[in-house]
Amino acid sequence: MSQADRVASTPRGAVITAITSGKGGVGKTLVAANLAAALARAGQRVLVLDADLGLANLDVVLNLSARITLHDVFTGKATLDEALQPAPGGFSVLLAGSGLVEYSRMTPEVRDKLLDVIAQVRPRFDQVLLDTGAGISDVVLFTVSLADEVLIVATPEPTSLTDAYATVKVLATTQPARPMRLLVNQVQRTGEARTVAAQLQQVVDRFVSPALAAPVRLLPLGEVPMDAAVRESVQRRQLLMEALPGSPAAVALGAAAARLLPP
Repeated sequence: MSQADRVASTPRGAVITAITSGKGGVGKTLVAANLAAALARAGQRVLVLDADLGLANLDVVLNLSARITLHDVFTGKATLDEALQPAPGGFSVLLAGSGLVEYSRMTPEVRDKLLDVIAQVRPRFDQVLLDTGAGISDVVLFTVSLADEVLIVATPEPTSLTDAYATVKVLATTQPARPMRLLVNQVQRTGEARTVAAQLQQVVDRFVSPALAAPVRLLPLGEVPMDAAVRESVQRRQLLMEALPGSPAAVALGAAAARLLPP
C-alpha cells in the first residue's frame, strides 16, 4: 500500500475532497471557501487546506493574514496547531505561502511533508477540502491523489470545458477510480450545467472510458449562476455565504454543499 493509500484509509477521519480545475479563473477558491462555510453551517467540522502551494490566494479571498503558513510547518518554523486558523464562516484554514518557487515541483520532501499534514488533520475534522492549483502539474496530481473524492470546477466557456476534459482524462487514467463530481460555475441560464455535464460525459464516454476497466461517470454537484453578488463579495473580501447569503449564487452553493454531506 502506498503512503497516499495509507492516508486515505485512516479510519474514522474526515472525508477529503480535492477541489480542482483544468484552468485558472473559474472561481475554484471562492467555491471552496463558500462550500466550507455552508458545510460548517450544517454542523460539520471543516478544514480548507490551501494546496496551491506556490500561488496561494485563499488568504486574499478570506481577508486573512497569512502570518503562519504551510511553508512554516514544512520547514519546522511552526507547529501544525500554530498554522491552523479560524476563518469567517466557522471553519478552519491552513494557508500556503505565495511566490515560493520551491513548491512548483513535487519533490520527495514536499510530498512527505504534505502526507504528514494530511495524516494529522484527518482525524480532527469531518470534511477536509483541498483547494488545489489549476491544471495537471505533478503538484496538483499528487494532491488530488490524497483525496477520497474529486470536485472539478468548470465554467461553460469552451476553454474551461476543454481543460476540464483534460483533467478528467489524466485523473481517470493515472489514479484509482473514485467519485468525480462536476460543479459548473458562472452559468447564464438555469439548467446550463446539465448541458455542460452531458457534453463532457459524451466526450469522456467516447475517448476515455473504453480504455479503462470501468467507465468514468461525472456526478453533477450543481450549478452556480453568474451573479453580481459574487463580484461584490470578492471586492469586499467577504464570504458570499456571510455577506449576501440570499443571493442566487450563495443559495446555489448552499445546495451544492448539502450534496457533499454524509447520508
